Amino acid sequence: MKEYVNLLFSIIDRIDNWHKLDFKKKKGILMSFIVEPNDKYEKYVKYFDKYSDFLSKNSFNNLTKDIITL
Repeated sequence: MKEYVNLLFSIIDRIDNWHKLDFKKKKGILMSFIVEPNDKYEKYVKYFDKYSDFLSKNSFNNLTKDIITL
């Protein structure tokens, strides 16, 4: 279990400033964590960029239905 926690914090440390990284560095980060060799790293980078933009433009309340606002 400790290995998984360390891996999670390693990923968080490397993607903490995702929006400031260039395309090659983002691709390198994904290549270091995804062990299967494939040619879809560019698609993954574009997906995470779009997802990051989506999260920055929408509030957390829009994503959940169980939050009660007072």
